[in-house]
Amino acid sequence: MAMSIKQDGDTDETPMSDINTTPLVDVMLVLLIIFLITIPVVKQAAHVDLPKITNIETKPKPENIELTITADGSYYEGAHKFPNQTALKEYIKTKAVIVPQPEVHIRADREVPYGSVGGAMFAVQQGGIVKVAFLTEPPPK
Repeated sequence: MAMSIKQDGDTDETPMSDINTTPLVDVMLVLLIIFLITIPVVKQAAHVDLPKITNIETKPKPENIELTITADGSYYEGAHKFPNQTALKEYIKTKAVIVPQPEVHIRADREVPYGSVGGAMFAVQQGGIVKVAFLTEPPPK
């Protein structure tokens, strides 16, 4: 708190009893700015609850490859069944040279093991196709 003494020619040198609020306002503004800057840093936690089922309507192109993975882990493209991942990779290699390069749309059963989907993605990557998408169904309304 600052004190000032009247010096207008008064012989009475009594201190002023008014509080100077300017330093208080300055400190509060600085604290507010620090608080606003640190909030986004604190919010970057590890809490993850991302998947929400949404369905973006796709317009299928004839050159796209629709890869279906059944609950038992079998791979199909249309009615053609691939005996293993190597056969799938060889098929993808033949399609990857087409210009423009087709996309692979993966339709996996809800009960399919994660390893089967990972194997399909690995085969697509090794085959040379860059764009991979997952097809889902929207929940009932």
